[in-house]
Amino acid sequence: MGRVAAARVGPGAEELPLRREVALDLFEESAGRGETTYSVSRLGREVQELLREAFASVWVAGEIARLRPSAAGHQYFDLVEKGDGDQIVGTLSAVVWRGEWARLRPVLERAGERLAEGLSVRCRVSLDFYPPGGRLQAQVREIDPTFTLGELERRRRETLAALEAAGLLAANRAVALPELPLAIGLVSSKGSAAYHDFLATLGESGFGFRVLFVHAAVQGAEAEREVVSALELLGAAGVDAIALVRGGGSRTDLAAFDSRAIAEAVARSPRPVLTGLGHEIDVAVADLAAHRAFKTPTKVAEFLVARLAESELTVARVRTALGRAARLPLGAARERLLAAQGRASAVRSRLAGAAARLTGLAGRLGAAARQTLRAGEQRRREVAARLGRSASRSLERHERERSVAAWRLVGAARGRLAAAAARFEGYLRLVQGLAPARTLARGFSITRLESGELLRRPQEARPGARLITELASGSISSRVEER
Repeated sequence: MGRVAAARVGPGAEELPLRREVALDLFEESAGRGETTYSVSRLGREVQELLREAFASVWVAGEIARLRPSAAGHQYFDLVEKGDGDQIVGTLSAVVWRGEWARLRPVLERAGERLAEGLSVRCRVSLDFYPPGGRLQAQVREIDPTFTLGELERRRRETLAALEAAGLLAANRAVALPELPLAIGLVSSKGSAAYHDFLATLGESGFGFRVLFVHAAVQGAEAEREVVSALELLGAAGVDAIALVRGGGSRTDLAAFDSRAIAEAVARSPRPVLTGLGHEIDVAVADLAAHRAFKTPTKVAEFLVARLAESELTVARVRTALGRAARLPLGAARERLLAAQGRASAVRSRLAGAAARLTGLAGRLGAAARQTLRAGEQRRREVAARLGRSASRSLERHERERSVAAWRLVGAARGRLAAAAARFEGYLRLVQGLAPARTLARGFSITRLESGELLRRPQEARPGARLITELASGSISSRVEER
């Protein structure tokens, strides 16, 4: 057979070039039955025309899956319907052409929405069939923002009701946050602005924070699974607190944090969870289930820094109070020691005066005794000269009387000297008992400035001054740090 140029069957049938190898005459009637046999392309075109006419503009609701923006600016995705157990019971391929997307995108942004996997949407579409690929496709013309927000709010209310019924909304708030939370678990998207802002704030504080980071997607289809896994991992890692942070975004960007799985993971965490989800108005369900919620990742980090600063200030106050309490008895002991030194100096002065007076008295007594002896000797000579050769008995009597008088005078002088010596010894023992060396031996010390001046009050020692403390068996030096 040669090449068949064309075939025509029925009214309005168009001419098509055919090859011999196809072995089909596209519009040939089947023998004996009178039934039309369609080519694949013709059937595809008729289906296309039928769908375009029957479904030129219909509303369809579903959940976005497999979102695939193209380099040309088109938005490809699947609309899916899920049944029990999240099983997909229907799928429809959809597209927003570049021109339509340029019109629809501002509408969504004004409503605080954006296309994202897992988002429930209501779209006005026209159905089209693409014969070369054999694909049914919904071409999106409009997207209803109110439906999406309403669906998000419905899911949010259902999640909150379930958490409340399970007693989980306040569970994480009951977990104690340590006074010094230095070991921090961080759940965020690696390299994101939230990640860098949080770490930069901790780093600039000067405190020794240790951060254990676990990456997790914070939006999209994988966000729920990865955030839950990260929270469970850090909950078992022994950190002091977990920071769950992300940057700002639209309401739909934050939809993952309204999910029940993430909210339950936050509520059941054995560690206090601090959220900073980058929203200024909305509050996610994860915020309500957390130990404490903040507007931004930076606010979470600032809270942790402020908690450590407050603890540091408390420690400084306690240290100052303890130092003051320790210095009070030392100051009192120092005052008593200085007073004892003053009394010892006064006693030494009085003893020195008494010793001088005793020395003078002893000299005067000796001089008086010697003068008395000389006078007696003189009187004896005078009597001897007057009596001449008086009787020896009278002389002996006078001699005895003179000797007795002399011995009595010497005895009296010796008694007074002995009494003065006894008083001197008593004063000496008193001085020795009050001597600084004895006081030091009992555990006291004497502190002087580097110039040698006695240190009597704390105010005399300025910070940085060098002190020399004298002990019983030596001395030590120190330097004042604070007073």
